[in-house]
Amino acid sequence: MLFPITLSAQKEVRKNVRKGNKEYLQQKYADASELYGKALGENPASKEATFNQGNTLYRQKDWAASVEQYQHFLTLEQENPAVASEAWHNVGNTMLQQKDLQKSMEAYKMALRLNPEDDEARYNLAVVQKMLQDQEQEQQDQEQQEDQEQEQQQDPQGDSPQNPRDQEKRPEQQEGPEQMSRDNARQLLQAIEQDERDTQEKVQRMKAQEREERAQENRRRNKNW
Repeated sequence: MLFPITLSAQKEVRKNVRKGNKEYLQQKYADASELYGKALGENPASKEATFNQGNTLYRQKDWAASVEQYQHFLTLEQENPAVASEAWHNVGNTMLQQKDLQKSMEAYKMALRLNPEDDEARYNLAVVQKMLQDQEQEQQDQEQQEDQEQEQQQDPQGDSPQNPRDQEKRPEQQEGPEQMSRDNARQLLQAIEQDERDTQEKVQRMKAQEREERAQENRRRNKNW
C-alpha cells in the first residue's frame, strides 16, 4: 500500500531526481542509479525516478533490472499513452539485448499500439520479425540436413556420384539465413544506439507535466467554493 508522502519528502524526491539526471548526462550511471534509488526510497511511485532508473540500469547493461523498472513504470503510467509507448519501446530494446527476440517483438508491438507514429519502433519490429524468420528458416535447414545425413548413413552407396557435390553446396546455401540474422542484428543494435531515447527530453516533458498537475492542484485549492 502506498501512503501519501509529505511535502518535505516530495522535495527530497525531486532533489535526488535532479541530481540523478545531472549524473546521468555526465555518463556517471552508477551515481545516477544511486540517486534515483534514493528518490524511489522516498516515493516508490515516482514515475520520473522509475523511468530514469530503468534507463540507467540499461546503460549499465543490467538488462533484467532495467526491464523490471520499465515494467514498474508501466503500472504507474496510466494516463499518457505516448510515454507508456516509450517505456515499451525501451523494453523491446532491452529484450533484444538479452537476445529474446519473441519478447522484443511483442514489446515493440505494444509501443506501436500506444503510439502508431513511432517509426523507430516500427523499424525495429520489422527487423526483429525478419530475424525470427531467418532463425526459423535456419532451424528448418538444419533439420533437413540432419535428415539427409541420416538417410545417407543408412544408404551409404547413394544414388549417384552427384551426392558429394550436393553435400558441398549445402553448407554454402545455409550461410544465407545465418548471415542475414547477424547482419540484421548488427544493423538493429546500431539503430538502437543512434535512436536511443533522449532521456533529458523525457525528463523535461515529464517535469512539465508534473508542474502542470501541481499548478492545477494549486488552482483547485485556491478556488472559492
